Amino acid sequence: MAPPLLTLQGITLTLGGKPLLEGADLSVAPRERLALVGRNGSGKSTLLKIAAGALEPDGGQRFFQPNATVRYLAQEPDLSGFATTLAYVESGLGEHGDHWRAEYLLGELGLTGREDPSHLSGGEARRAAIAYVLAPEPDILLLDEPTNHLDLPIIEWLEKELASLRSAMVLISHDRRFLETLTKSTLWLDRGVTRQLDQGFAAFESWRDTVLEEEELQRHKLDRKIVMEEDWVRYGVSGRRKRNQGRLARLADLRSERREARRVVGEVRLEASTGRTSGKLVVEAENISKSFGDRPIVTDFSIRIQRGDRVGIVGPNGAGKTTLIKMLTGALEPDSGVIQLGAALEMASLDQRRTSLDGHKTLKDVLTGGASDFVEVNGIRKHVIGYMKDFLFTPEQARTPVERLSGGERGRLTLARALSLPSNFLVLDEPTNDLDLETLDLLQEMLADYSGTVIVVSHDRDFLDRVATSVIVAEGNGRWIEYAGGYADMVAQRGFGVGATSAQKPAERPRPSEGVASAPKPKASQKLSFKQKHALEHLPGQIETLRATMAKWQKVLDDPKLYHSDPKKFDQATREYSRAEQALQRAEEEWLSLEMLREAAEA
Repeated sequence: MAPPLLTLQGITLTLGGKPLLEGADLSVAPRERLALVGRNGSGKSTLLKIAAGALEPDGGQRFFQPNATVRYLAQEPDLSGFATTLAYVESGLGEHGDHWRAEYLLGELGLTGREDPSHLSGGEARRAAIAYVLAPEPDILLLDEPTNHLDLPIIEWLEKELASLRSAMVLISHDRRFLETLTKSTLWLDRGVTRQLDQGFAAFESWRDTVLEEEELQRHKLDRKIVMEEDWVRYGVSGRRKRNQGRLARLADLRSERREARRVVGEVRLEASTGRTSGKLVVEAENISKSFGDRPIVTDFSIRIQRGDRVGIVGPNGAGKTTLIKMLTGALEPDSGVIQLGAALEMASLDQRRTSLDGHKTLKDVLTGGASDFVEVNGIRKHVIGYMKDFLFTPEQARTPVERLSGGERGRLTLARALSLPSNFLVLDEPTNDLDLETLDLLQEMLADYSGTVIVVSHDRDFLDRVATSVIVAEGNGRWIEYAGGYADMVAQRGFGVGATSAQKPAERPRPSEGVASAPKPKASQKLSFKQKHALEHLPGQIETLRATMAKWQKVLDDPKLYHSDPKKFDQATREYSRAEQALQRAEEEWLSLEMLREAAEA
């Protein structure tokens, strides 16, 4: 058996006065495919940084084969100091690197290589960093959440690319399907120590549950033993005190062992606050269409969503998923077609950007609205501290500003607030972002028990398989088709995944080396200017005002006697209605243009 390329032994690290790692081990053999898993905050990213040599531990040993090459993908890659993305990727190739491969990878990831790294969005920076670590085909790849900010076509492409490499890999990811496909062994980081399973992630969760059950049984036995020893201390020690000091010391040791044992981090308690029952029909869309200029976003799409349905929406970034959701929920009118919303709808939504969170507000004020110390869920008043604990927040965090929370904490806070609102219609845009696997499990269980209707946008294939009763897929050129079942069912019916069209599946896409001209790559996305952001924020209000103006003049024109009784007023009403209608059309087109730019910039 070949010696390991990289080993960590007995790694210890204390952060903020609390032990994070207490003897963690890691061994990476040639061509190893290892999943590194654990709860948010357990130290996975920290251990990977130590493995990459980017962080020094307090104790323990790190051994690295001198001739081996390693590439580390951080959650927040640093591209500063490079003129273009191609220059950044080529800097990691080494002496014998293939410059064609750098260009090929950037092209496959939707970049031209000419982008200025200082102007990249988060998603573009992540794709450039992926090209950087893959280009030299290193001996070891250390990948921290490689699928973050990626859409499904890129995720599926990356999965195939990694599977074709000979590199050893250590993967941190919340994407179950990604881990199940790529890993052959699993390292569980739990309460500062590591346990290894010589099977891929698919076998991990049942093994973990067995380990935790055995721990609970041992803890119960320890409690029984302590009770027995305490009973002896009370009633049997007086006559034999000198001869049994050892037994007293053993009792002290048992108590110390019980006190110092680190329990598993508590689970999030997810419960949606359900409102009154909606009508049987929730949304009905007939032949709806929406375009931006010459570009169709939605074309002649029809769907009927009934109470209790769980509808998933998937497609590449920039395909118009957010626009489709806004149309189906009544926030945006179609250019043509009819949308009918059902009766007694109470909608709660979660947006992927977490923009609804005010960074200056405290966690307590976000949950309560600042008006009290209580949150009401399903008619039951809960103190905000208790509700916070349900989502793994500590009482000390009650007055913490939102801007100081981590990505995972913001995700839990957004869920906590959305689920506290009475609703019978949940609209969730990328709810799985920054959530660990255990929290994802509970979110899936909550949605399964939710009595209302759910529309969810997600790039997580496993999540869609577990939650969705049907999936709407972007087919290109504004066409959207609904398939029954989850993501895997859609693939079975469609014959291929989101990353390809019916004319050409991913495996059939030619590479430049095959002598076929590659498809043109999209231009680099630009960030929205301040003026554009301001317009995007205020245009919805202007649109509502214009609609109210049109309704006012329409009411005047509805008088059948107006034309004969007051021709001047009729002419005025006609002009004002036409002026408002034209202004509304311009405002909607501008909003749609900016929304598409925003969606593409974040892709």
